Amino acid sequence: MPVVDVHTHVYPPAYTALLRSRTTVPYMRSFPDAPSAGERLVILPAEDTESTSRGRPIGPEYYDISQKLAFMDAHGIDVSVISLANPWLDWLPAGEAAETARVINDDVERMCAEHQGRLYAFGTLPLSAPAHEVVAEIKRLSGMKHMRGVIMGTSGLGSGLDDPALNPIWAAIEESKQLIFLHPHYGLPGDVYGPRANDYGHVLPLAMGFPLETTIAVTRMLLSGVWDRFQNLEVLLAHSGGTLPFLAGRIESCIAHDAHLKHEGKLEKRRDLWDILKKNIYLDAVVYADPGLKAAIEASGADRLLFGTDHPFFPPLDEGETEWLSVKSNSNAVKSVFQGDQKTADAIMGGNAVRILRLDD
Repeated sequence: MPVVDVHTHVYPPAYTALLRSRTTVPYMRSFPDAPSAGERLVILPAEDTESTSRGRPIGPEYYDISQKLAFMDAHGIDVSVISLANPWLDWLPAGEAAETARVINDDVERMCAEHQGRLYAFGTLPLSAPAHEVVAEIKRLSGMKHMRGVIMGTSGLGSGLDDPALNPIWAAIEESKQLIFLHPHYGLPGDVYGPRANDYGHVLPLAMGFPLETTIAVTRMLLSGVWDRFQNLEVLLAHSGGTLPFLAGRIESCIAHDAHLKHEGKLEKRRDLWDILKKNIYLDAVVYADPGLKAAIEASGADRLLFGTDHPFFPPLDEGETEWLSVKSNSNAVKSVFQGDQKTADAIMGGNAVRILRLDD
């Protein structure tokens, strides 16, 4: 059974060139006053400070596909389903978004074709464009050989995933039977972390902000009836669904006890979160430890979990270190939880992805 990485990012040449041409967020560049800092990626307004440590350091592993393949070989990964990393194309002016999406998606498709059998991809949508242009790109992606779905952030068209304006886009994705890879980007407002948050690097926004962003976004989809209207819409949630597996029971209890929802008639004939977790939601296994993985299994089932690495983020910090702790933690959690059940472990490490994403077509 092949090992398949479904959560692995790349900034393809067309996208890298776009970011390097910019001077406002998002952008990619080196700073003359800090040449030793190397090239930096700045994707959030909060990162765009005058500090020489603005953004995050990046190297060729972010955009050179040969580096991706070398990483795969070093860690025993047979197939990667690559996707553009945040901030995707949500920030583009409406008139530029559709053409830019076509160029970038064609670039990614070319990369996959050049490494046949090793790379597949989630396409990127021009979500700042008019809805009919987004739908047109969804239909185009469904006819591309290596595309297996689309990646989206939690802001949707800018107003969240409970926005009714997304209905034609949900419908097009459902009709084309593509999977949505839902990934956080903005986290939570910085002030929730307290006045000393900057003392702790990126730990609080990454460890807390990203998972809670995902949980809130999916709960808004649930409350607005997205899965009642589009009962076959399938979503792969990054980072094992954030805190959703742990909080699903509390979310359902709060819904069941909400007088406003009862008065509005929204408690009648609705699908509950547990049903959606078992039928519409898949979770990646990017959770790094046994307890989180067990919660994901309890929530959605082992047949709906897919291995991932989040490469090229979370690289080793020590010079000369070649094994990525992030990869080791995720794979060891699968081995530990399914000790003695090699069949299920193999399914999570690759078999589920082959089935769900039709990688053997």
